[in-house]
Amino acid sequence: MRGALMLTLLILLVIVAAVAFWGVGIYNGLVTARNAYRNAFAQIDVQLQRRFDLIPNLVEVAKKYMAHERETLEAVVAARSAAQSGLSAAKANPGDPDAMAQLAAAQGQLNAGLGRLLAVAEAYPDLKANQNMLQLTEELTSTENKVAFARQAFNDSVMGYNNRREAFPGNLFAGMFGFAAATLLEIPVDKRDQAREAPKVSF
Repeated sequence: MRGALMLTLLILLVIVAAVAFWGVGIYNGLVTARNAYRNAFAQIDVQLQRRFDLIPNLVEVAKKYMAHERETLEAVVAARSAAQSGLSAAKANPGDPDAMAQLAAAQGQLNAGLGRLLAVAEAYPDLKANQNMLQLTEELTSTENKVAFARQAFNDSVMGYNNRREAFPGNLFAGMFGFAAATLLEIPVDKRDQAREAPKVSF
């Protein structure tokens, strides 16, 4: 009788231990997936910071030739400032719906402003021939491509995380331990065509 009781207790302990290890594995998988998309966002941050660093130089070079285009230049500077604010909010909480929406909208506005600036620059032959302008626009285009790749990597990581938290058995633990859904970084529909492509330069 006593032996049977001990055996039952042993079986129960093994079952409890197995369930505990199973739960730990699921929890750790969710943590790993969340860390992966946060790390992917850090790469977006690096490329956008590089982009922000290039823009003042671009505006400064253009200003010497485009004295009558003050409004266009000021719009780019203002859009850059808004985009930096959007990035700061998103860095604090990558994947948050509001932060991602703010960042996407601000980046769309900045892309539109840069597109207008480069289109207007076409009317200034001396500016088009300026070596600094040529170098800056080339670097900007390269950075835009890197931003696009980093954004795709982030969105892939977010999708992997969301799939893990929504699928069984991850969904049993996600809500219990505060693993909220993450949001993709998507370009707003009305800005998509402008923002998806880097500004075209034909100097």
